[in-house]
Amino acid sequence: MEVHPQAEIWDGWLEANASRLLVYARQQTRCGSDAEDVLQEALVEAWERSGGQAPPIALVVATIRRRAIDLARSSDRRARREDAVVAEAGEEPWFEPDPTGGESRRLLEDAVKRLPEAQQEVVTLKTWSGLTFQEIATLTRSPLNTVTSRYRYGLEALKKLLHEVIK
Repeated sequence: MEVHPQAEIWDGWLEANASRLLVYARQQTRCGSDAEDVLQEALVEAWERSGGQAPPIALVVATIRRRAIDLARSSDRRARREDAVVAEAGEEPWFEPDPTGGESRRLLEDAVKRLPEAQQEVVTLKTWSGLTFQEIATLTRSPLNTVTSRYRYGLEALKKLLHEVIK
């Protein structure tokens, strides 16, 4: 059986990027299943928009963000229409389970969640999605200096939060 060259490119690209994109999708959505759905839709759309070539990470992240906003709006409208009360089932983790017990993952996740939303987004995009500050500025429609400041302040806050926990 012959493997198509584009399938090899896609498989390699997915292996290198899927987990970090899922971290961002989890941050942008309300639950893990929504994150997986949004990620899948974003990957398909980005792949098609890039003409069957490996899509730029910035394109996929922008698509995840847009799809997550669309999903949230749709869900909110449906909830209002149905006048449903959504029971809180607890939050799902953003990071993959840690086979060593998960304590460090949980501490990091809790610390990131305590950051202001704007810092949370920039730190996640820079650290786990690997976007440049310019790409983040374009994606968030924020000035470049604002993005770099949010990142710096976010890292400083994380350092303080984690230092308090480790003491």
